[in-house]
Amino acid sequence: MARDVPSPGLRRRSFLKGASLAGAAALSPAAAPAQPRAPQRAAPAPDPAAETAPPSSDPATQTSSGGDFMVEVLKSLDFDYVALNPASSFRGLQEAIINYGGNRRPELITCTHEEIAASMAQGYAKMAGKPMGVLAHGTVGLQHASMGLYNAFCDKVPVYVMIGNILAAEKRAPLVEWAHSAQDPAAFVRDFVKWDDQPQSLQHFAESAVRAYKLAVTPPMGPVLLSLDAELQENPIADREALHIPKRQRSSLPQGDGAAVAEAARLLAAADSPVLIVDRLVRSQAGMDQLVELAELLQCAVIDQGGRANFPWRHPLNHSGRARSILAQADLVLGIELNDYWGALHAYSDRVRRHAEPLTQPGVKTLSLGTHDLFTKANYQEFERFPDVDLAIAGDGEETLPMLVEAVKRQADPGRRSVYEARGKKLAAAHQAMIEQLRRDAAIGWEASPITLGRLCAELWEQLRQEDWSLVGNGIGVFWPQRLWAADKCYRYAGNSGGFGVGYNAPGALGAALANRAHGRLSVAIQGDGDLMFAPGTLWTAAHHRIPILYVMHNNRAYHQEFMFVENMAGRHMRGVANAHIGTTLRDPEIDFAAVAKGFGVYSEGPISDPNELAPALQRAIAVVKRGQPALLDTIVEPR
Repeated sequence: MARDVPSPGLRRRSFLKGASLAGAAALSPAAAPAQPRAPQRAAPAPDPAAETAPPSSDPATQTSSGGDFMVEVLKSLDFDYVALNPASSFRGLQEAIINYGGNRRPELITCTHEEIAASMAQGYAKMAGKPMGVLAHGTVGLQHASMGLYNAFCDKVPVYVMIGNILAAEKRAPLVEWAHSAQDPAAFVRDFVKWDDQPQSLQHFAESAVRAYKLAVTPPMGPVLLSLDAELQENPIADREALHIPKRQRSSLPQGDGAAVAEAARLLAAADSPVLIVDRLVRSQAGMDQLVELAELLQCAVIDQGGRANFPWRHPLNHSGRARSILAQADLVLGIELNDYWGALHAYSDRVRRHAEPLTQPGVKTLSLGTHDLFTKANYQEFERFPDVDLAIAGDGEETLPMLVEAVKRQADPGRRSVYEARGKKLAAAHQAMIEQLRRDAAIGWEASPITLGRLCAELWEQLRQEDWSLVGNGIGVFWPQRLWAADKCYRYAGNSGGFGVGYNAPGALGAALANRAHGRLSVAIQGDGDLMFAPGTLWTAAHHRIPILYVMHNNRAYHQEFMFVENMAGRHMRGVANAHIGTTLRDPEIDFAAVAKGFGVYSEGPISDPNELAPALQRAIAVVKRGQPALLDTIVEPR
């Protein structure tokens, strides 16, 4: 029987030919037929009455609960979702969300692990611009969620966590409730949450809940934690009329000092080769637009470190791909919302001995703008090495940008504008040469199997370029999207984990995709194999809640960064690299991620190792995602 052959992917020649990466002529191999979506078999519904029916006369039967009031408070804070793995310590609040609140705003998102819940909330907040709630079970659930909270702390993202606890010893049931309770459960994570509290009354909860939200979303943002007593959730409300829910407050965000901003503008306007370096700066399209305006006023180079989608990837002033040469020429550097300013200006190596060399010339002027100095904890060292800057402006970068733009406008006299224009032309020419070189580099090994990362990202871009796309997750060391794709909106990229914790990408991407669902955006994640194995249950949550997302596996069958580290150590010690695979590879057996995804109810294809089969498979998978379902392609790729 004849069948339609899907339109093909890119040939190497056509890929090199144009900046748009247009499609090429038909390929000879026929595409594999689409795999039917795994049937959704309904499991027999449990009979709650069989296990939970109360006695005929139950003195605890009631018409209200403290959880009902807690739901009212959560609704006042405009939570759309609360992610959880169900547990007894917050059963009162969970039941109230379902029945009293109608499971709507907030809606419960069922997760198979608390780290998935916390990571989803981190990705959601970056894309939605507001927090998502997380419920975790006492001491043990909080320990599971702790890695997600640490990532959010490092990433400066507001995640709102509530845990159950039973403080009064005589109230705890024997065995389990004792092991899952604590006098001070937040002590375990206090070094990497912004604020926590353990309310002792419903009014205390209302005020602390609003306070926690305010602190979480005020820069520098971060995770917050409330420990909720089980009886406070479950018992009747004694006097509802006496309870008051404070207003949800939106504080004015901290701006940089006006005199310091004016001085920075004067220095920027007078510099011969100013450079802007940005990391976790942009939260909104207005922030991206303001950064573009500042760069275009000065016609200066921008280095985007990728903590957010800060600056359009194809803008002629974007020189992130040639940071070393740009910094070598700089006479002034302004770092905005950099977590690691020192690292941005130095080349570091630990191959034989740990040492660093400056990337800038002697005497370069350095300025900083951001909230990095406004909130620092002592124990965990995520604050990086102390930067030696000439002028440090404490204030929120996005909130201060409009003031800085206006100050630069006042400083840029007509005589200087011709200098800026000439500088911009040189930078644009260098940018175009960089793009053409990157396209040539991406075409190396175009027909190779396993598939090169350059071709994987080029083929993926060819399918996305006409869509309203969002790269919600990316694999370690995968830089080709920033090199080949054209990102022009702040939601095009969700950034990284912050704390570089393996296991974030899959659930973090799903949280961002949940936020994108309301806008009809096409969410895509380039997904590492080792990362997915930390939290494969993420795929079940995607299927169960019908969150449209495309996972394209970066399946190199190894923890390859660690493989390279072991190779390096073996070479350094003159022992050969033959054994570097031990403890670093995912082989014998090789993981069939398509089968794993199918088992969770997710459309999947693979393993795909022939690059000519990639484009038709992408087309089929994207069609599934556009119908509102998750999909996964198991693509076998080169190590890096």
